[in-house]
Amino acid sequence: MNLPNRITLCRLCLIPVFIFFYLADFIPYGKLVATLVFIVACLTDFVDGHIARKRNLCTTLGSFFDTVADKLLVMSGLLVLVAYPITANGGGETALPIIMPDYVGIVVAIIIIARELVIMALRSLAASKGVVLNADMFGKVKATFQFITLIYYFFYAFIVEEFYYAIAGVANTVLSLIGYVLLAITLILTIVSACNYLIKNKHVFKDEKKVEEENK
Repeated sequence: MNLPNRITLCRLCLIPVFIFFYLADFIPYGKLVATLVFIVACLTDFVDGHIARKRNLCTTLGSFFDTVADKLLVMSGLLVLVAYPITANGGGETALPIIMPDYVGIVVAIIIIARELVIMALRSLAASKGVVLNADMFGKVKATFQFITLIYYFFYAFIVEEFYYAIAGVANTVLSLIGYVLLAITLILTIVSACNYLIKNKHVFKDEKKVEEENK
């Protein structure tokens, strides 16, 4: 296993670590630790790709692991945010979703996860025909904004949990609006990148017999 693949494997191993610290309310500043772990995991995505290209270490196994690690990281982050409500210190016992209203987070999570499943299915179909589909620029920008949005909400969860009264009012409204803007950008990029990828690779859906007839 080469260096880029080891880094990718580290990203996979960091996923349960960040989930543990995010859910571990008994650990002081656990969500801050979870945010930092998630940031490190995101950075490994750029590091392993850079090393693989620079040293010409790109492999089929590496591409597979990298894709799986990215999808698991994003999906895990989304599910944790949507499924685990925040109980603010000093803010009473009421647990609230960090993305409010809660249906917004659920809808965004469904769209993003559906997009990833559709693209993975398309790549599997292409692979069955001996065609390799590489990620495009839209997909990379989309992934970057997904990471940024998740990191923001993890940090926002930490702020809400630890400094409930300090940010009450205007400060919390501003922080919420920033989150909504990031969510909107991420959602738009997710949909646009999916449409672009499907249109660009629509040839994969053609039956081989029809392709042969068109080429005659």
